[in-house]
Amino acid sequence: MSPAPSPSSATTPVDPRRVFYLLTFTRWFPVGFVVGIFVLLATSRGLSTTQALTYMAVSGVVCFLLELPTSGFADAFGRRPVYLVAAVLNVATALLYALAHTFWAFVAAAALMGAFRALDSGPLEAWFVDAVHEVEPGKDVDQELSRSSTILGLAMAAGAVLSGALIWWHPFRSQPPLDVAVWAFVALSVVHLLASAAWLRETPRHEPAATRAAAVRASARQSTAVIRDGLRLMVRNPVIAGLLLAEVAWSTGMIAFEALMPLRLEELLGSAQRAGALVGPVAAAGWGIFAAGTWLAGRASARLGVARAAMLGRGLNALGVIVMSLAVGPIGLVAAYLFTYSMHGMNGPPHSALLHREASAANRSTVLSLNSMVAFLAFAVASPLAGRLADATSIATTMLVVGALSALGVAAYLPARRAERRSLGG
Repeated sequence: MSPAPSPSSATTPVDPRRVFYLLTFTRWFPVGFVVGIFVLLATSRGLSTTQALTYMAVSGVVCFLLELPTSGFADAFGRRPVYLVAAVLNVATALLYALAHTFWAFVAAAALMGAFRALDSGPLEAWFVDAVHEVEPGKDVDQELSRSSTILGLAMAAGAVLSGALIWWHPFRSQPPLDVAVWAFVALSVVHLLASAAWLRETPRHEPAATRAAAVRASARQSTAVIRDGLRLMVRNPVIAGLLLAEVAWSTGMIAFEALMPLRLEELLGSAQRAGALVGPVAAAGWGIFAAGTWLAGRASARLGVARAAMLGRGLNALGVIVMSLAVGPIGLVAAYLFTYSMHGMNGPPHSALLHREASAANRSTVLSLNSMVAFLAFAVASPLAGRLADATSIATTMLVVGALSALGVAAYLPARRAERRSLGG
């Protein structure tokens, strides 16, 4: 396949950095309005906890199934067309969520969101790198990517805070308070689509249809190869097998602070409106405390070693979930949530470092893809089971169980710890 053409100065009159930053903001600012409230939205519209957690798992399953098969679409058809299709799907997803009142309607919305996420991951960043390299061939863009991550976090935080204020204010009394935030999500997603169409420019592609079709088929076959090669790695390398088991434990624990926490907050506060109003600011604080956790990870790795830092982060994150389950008031729950989220950030860097330590240039992409796929599947499988347990017992009990299961991930790092000791000669 011929190299992917990049936007030229003639077709991209606006500075690509500015476009990249603006579209990063318009992409993630709307998400801040609904982060943490989708589960409250579902239960407020009559779904059980089991149904709410089951429908939420569908998004991860669809994204898992489509992530690799669609990874070559932007190379074959162009960054701009794929990104615009994704933006259209985002608007359709937002509308489905706004209108959904049955379990299957929520399933359809979640499935469409999974397809959107699969198409959305990559094209904008690839477009930006192409645009920069056309003007400055081979230039590193690490600083720009770092700034975009900062913009992403700030956009999410700003959206979450405004969403909480909007739900608390409840300006349209004819609509339930949570619906107001969802309709704001719809409107802002339309803004992102229009901004993408207006600002994203790319040289038209002229590859033959057969070339594009071949690229798509190759991309689809990649998923089978990744799974096959990943299974071989798991059998041959106990360290990688352990890291993937740790990922399973991690994803199981995430159910508590990503899905169950808003429902527990609703129980403690007495209404979905109060919970929804508080979830936004708490989520925004969570993003900030997550960054503090990643800083702590670097300090812990330097002092204790990478494997021990990963074990510490996993254990403390699981402990935070257990404390969340024992909280008897909203202040205690929020404090435990923030601690848990900081340890969520602390576990990430050493876990990734251990993955890279076991990977080589020949299989690094396979190892990282396999870890991501395991995370999606674990969350998707465990979420409905957690929902059934919550309906049969209580949300607090379910948090306690998933926290205990998450703690088992500490033991999964032992092969990596033994390998680290051998490499250090001790």
